[in-house]
Amino acid sequence: MTDTLTDPANTSATAEDDKAPGGTAARATRGRASARAAGRAFDFATARRLRALTGVDEELLARVKYERSKYTALGGVVLGTSVIAAFSMWNFATEALGRVSFVALVPTVIWMLFVLNLDRWLVTPQPNARRRTGPLVMRLLIALLLGVVIAEPLVLRIFQTAIEERVSAERTDALDRLRTNLVRCNPVPATTRPVTPEGCGRTYVLSFGATPGERGEELDALRSDAAALQKRVDRDTGRLEAIDSEVRDECRRLVRIAATGLYQRTSECGRLRDKARDYRATHRTSENEKRLAGMNNRISRIEAQLTSSRGAFLKDRADAIERRLDDERAQQKEIGVLERIRALDELAGGNAVLFAGVWLVRLLFVLLDMLPVLVKYLSGESAYERMLSAESNSAVKIHGEQVRLAERRAMADLEIAQDAIEQDVRRHRAESEAASREHTAAMNIRVRQAVNALEDEIRRSSAV
Repeated sequence: MTDTLTDPANTSATAEDDKAPGGTAARATRGRASARAAGRAFDFATARRLRALTGVDEELLARVKYERSKYTALGGVVLGTSVIAAFSMWNFATEALGRVSFVALVPTVIWMLFVLNLDRWLVTPQPNARRRTGPLVMRLLIALLLGVVIAEPLVLRIFQTAIEERVSAERTDALDRLRTNLVRCNPVPATTRPVTPEGCGRTYVLSFGATPGERGEELDALRSDAAALQKRVDRDTGRLEAIDSEVRDECRRLVRIAATGLYQRTSECGRLRDKARDYRATHRTSENEKRLAGMNNRISRIEAQLTSSRGAFLKDRADAIERRLDDERAQQKEIGVLERIRALDELAGGNAVLFAGVWLVRLLFVLLDMLPVLVKYLSGESAYERMLSAESNSAVKIHGEQVRLAERRAMADLEIAQDAIEQDVRRHRAESEAASREHTAAMNIRVRQAVNALEDEIRRSSAV
């Protein structure tokens, strides 16, 4: 249940309307009239607020009411430009922070108010403005620079997808180049003193605790010795096989002894056997073969160790490269504004259509941001501005006359004060002279009295 407060007067009027013929229609008509009046009051208040953004004087504008709509529309243009500037700053702040945050509202609101007040100053009617080219050019330049600053974040926002794809591709290529250089500049060392490949500085050279270079040198030396020994063993074995072949061929021959009728081997067979035995003893074929077998076994063990060491080195190198790549990825983080601008310029530089589109969008936003000033100064001098110039000139003249009047009044006051002072001086001088003459007369009188008294005294003395 809701309580409704009613006005007794309205209640009585409503009751009278209900009793009168057509009372319901009268109430409806009065309600529509009240709604229209409220709507007109709201529209008037809204229009007045919009005109306040142009800096006009409502009292002076009331004399030319037909120009109110012009300045109301101009106030809407100023408000729209400030909203575009706020959206631009919002995009810039969110890109700088890397995320959407309420913190971005602070610079957005500040920038909106700044642009709103700056545009209000640029379009505020100035008396005698048509007579001065300097202020007009200055205001147009300010509007142009402001438009360029506001337009860039909006352009970056429009081409955001292409820019992010470009930057992501560049970062991926940079990581691939870094991986390739790290692999090239850190090969598996074959010696204890690995040679750094050409073009590899400290940026790409990694440090490792252990490398298979030392075992590689040992393996190379052992393989060289084993190859030399193999040649010697092959040579001695070939020579010994030739002697053994001669021994076998000679010892197959049997000679019958005439005395006993038995068969025995020839003396040449014994000599060849002694020769073969002497050859084995002098050339140490058995020892060399055992030594060669030991060297081959050792080579096999070192190769196995070297394979394991190379595997560990490759694993350590892969881990170090991944850590380096992770550091590089951590440094990349979010895409910055400067990186977006550079990527957009690179995209536009390689595509004529995109280049034209980017600059058309930039010019569009620059034109939108310059729109308040352009609308103001391209619409011609209005009656309000002529009245403002006239009132300004009149105020200047009145002020000048008031200043001169005040100056004359001040000079008159000074002259009156000077005359009063001079009169006071003359009066004091006359009083001083009169006092001096009175004093002189009084002194003369006293002198004559004294002389007379002396004469009387002399006569009395003579008479006696």
